[in-house]
Amino acid sequence: MNELNVLRWTLRRFCLRIPGRNEAILLMILCWSSSLISFASASPNITKNKRSDSVSSQNESVAEVLFHWEDYSVLAAMLIISCLIGVFYGYFGEKQTTGDDFLLGGSSMGTFPMALSLAASFITAIELLGNPAEMYMAGAQFWMICVAFVLVVPIASHLYLPVFMRLRLTSCYEYLEVRFCKSIRVYASALYLMQMILYTAVAVYAPALALSDVTGLNTYLAVSLVYIVCIFYATQGGMKAVIMTDSFQSAVLVGSLAAVLAMSSSQVGGFDVVWDHAWRTDRLHFFDMNPDPTVRHSFWSVVIGGTMYWASMFCANQASVQKYLSVERIAQVRVALWVSAFGLIAIYSVNFITGAVLAVHYSNCDPIQAGVINASDRLLPLYVVKQLGGSRGIPGFFVAGIFAASLGTVASALNSLAAILCQDLATGLLGITLPENKGATIARWVCLACGMVSFGLVFAVERLGPVLQLALSFNGMAGGVALGLFSLGMFFPWANAKGAVAGGVFGLVLVVAAGGGAQLAQLPMPRLPASTDGCVAPYNMSMHMTMNPSENHDDAVFWLFRVSYLWYSGLGCAATLVAGLIVSVLTGVTDPANVPIDLISPPIITLLNSLPKRFKRALRIPTRLGSERRRSSSVRPPSMADDKDTRRRRRLSEMAGGVFYSDAPTLTRGYDNFALGLDPEKPPPDDHNRSNSIKLELTSDSHLPETSTC
Repeated sequence: MNELNVLRWTLRRFCLRIPGRNEAILLMILCWSSSLISFASASPNITKNKRSDSVSSQNESVAEVLFHWEDYSVLAAMLIISCLIGVFYGYFGEKQTTGDDFLLGGSSMGTFPMALSLAASFITAIELLGNPAEMYMAGAQFWMICVAFVLVVPIASHLYLPVFMRLRLTSCYEYLEVRFCKSIRVYASALYLMQMILYTAVAVYAPALALSDVTGLNTYLAVSLVYIVCIFYATQGGMKAVIMTDSFQSAVLVGSLAAVLAMSSSQVGGFDVVWDHAWRTDRLHFFDMNPDPTVRHSFWSVVIGGTMYWASMFCANQASVQKYLSVERIAQVRVALWVSAFGLIAIYSVNFITGAVLAVHYSNCDPIQAGVINASDRLLPLYVVKQLGGSRGIPGFFVAGIFAASLGTVASALNSLAAILCQDLATGLLGITLPENKGATIARWVCLACGMVSFGLVFAVERLGPVLQLALSFNGMAGGVALGLFSLGMFFPWANAKGAVAGGVFGLVLVVAAGGGAQLAQLPMPRLPASTDGCVAPYNMSMHMTMNPSENHDDAVFWLFRVSYLWYSGLGCAATLVAGLIVSVLTGVTDPANVPIDLISPPIITLLNSLPKRFKRALRIPTRLGSERRRSSSVRPPSMADDKDTRRRRRLSEMAGGVFYSDAPTLTRGYDNFALGLDPEKPPPDDHNRSNSIKLELTSDSHLPETSTC
């Protein structure tokens, strides 16, 4: 508890000496942190009560001997530099006044930093600890997820990205209001809000618990440090600080993984030994072609299901879209997508090779079966502190890499949650107009509030028990539904608002039923054989674990509850699309001519144009859909009355080839858009016979489209 007392005393002293700008937020963060750490030091660590006395005492001795001041120094240096980046952009960088300045970095960020930040936000500490454990427990089949990284980039670049870059909406869910109605926008925003607040709490608590069990670091201290540092630089510097800090933390993360791999491989005899052992123990299976969707990891579930999951992360996630909008041109985003994809491949590959090294080291003494640790995500921390701890600073470097992954996840989430609350709930739902010159200040306070709520949920997360895994799976569930809603709007111009609402609700109910049923069923996890023959007493049990490495089937459990978790995103997306289209047909489809052309994915426009005329007539598709040059936003010339964010968005929208949707009233219905093949000199088509179709109308005193009600 000494480190807790020192940190608590320092924070309380600092709370009394803060002068200057942004002090209110800084004062609140620090003083709130002091009280939390006081609570942590006074509260018993619940997880420690669950451990056996022998394991607890062993962990304390390991921490006492192997976690030296050099390790604490490395960890502290990473945290301090992260804070300094926030200080620079909050106090010395370009002044942030508007909401877009804070939430999008003024759309002035560089390609490479944004790419690193994008990859860092996808790499959670859970994955850094879980991937080596997956290789150790079940083999390399899950490494095929790297194929999904390659497949998802062209999907995101060509199908979804052009729409987001042309509309330049701070909240991607505003698209759902423009395309469908306000209700579906609020529904998707609320779903994302719940998803990310819960997920960030789990994504920080789970690895902190794993580190605590092995290194002896206090769980509350680890969680508190992550949230204090993250909230500090995210609220002070906004998106610019988040992206630049992610870039620095990416270097720390990659460096720590590379150092651990290099040292561990040399200890077991080199990569030839590692490869040979992985081959002999059947860990190098990449092509399990079993089409059964209940197989946890097969080629199809990992590649196809994984592609759907990562498509939801790249194409229907506010944190990702927000970073896309932090640069000016769509070409920059496409380069960043490839850079981030190859970065993810490199990190996953290093993780799996590290897992193969662990398999060699523990080939004769499985620490899980021997009772040294109680979960597979403790394997890598256990190895680092016990086998590499002799090299002072390496355990600290490793822990700094895990902290860096947690910081990147939480920072991106907080910034995106601030955008959701400001744009979708305050402006979209409640109709509150945020003043331009106060946009950054308001977003900063909202970001602070989101961080506090997420931190508070950590104390609830630790009591979830079996629901903890469901909270992790919920990320994929909600992402699949969001992907289905965006796909419904961008790929099917006939879909209406009633169909979107029905599809969104049905898709979520289906995947939650599948995930919840799987947690209630508690099917055992498959793993490769393990042995404790080489363990010293009292761990030598002279037994082997020979569970089926393919999959465990329990026919008594309903098939939906046995579906692999990798299919949840694809299941949610497919259910949303099918239900949305069926309900749209039953309630009266939307006339494609009434859908603004920038709301449709460009490849879909090309596909519809290639259809024969008889199919176009049957589908009510205009003859010249997208074939002529669209009218630019000069329909309504920019005005000096426009605020700074609106002028910037208009310019960037035109750079992406789009029509800034709020520029011209007629463009929102499509009647004055030559690209839709309609004659602007003629009156609009008679829609009296299509009373069930959904149209976008406009009020007389606004340039924004008034969407239909659901």
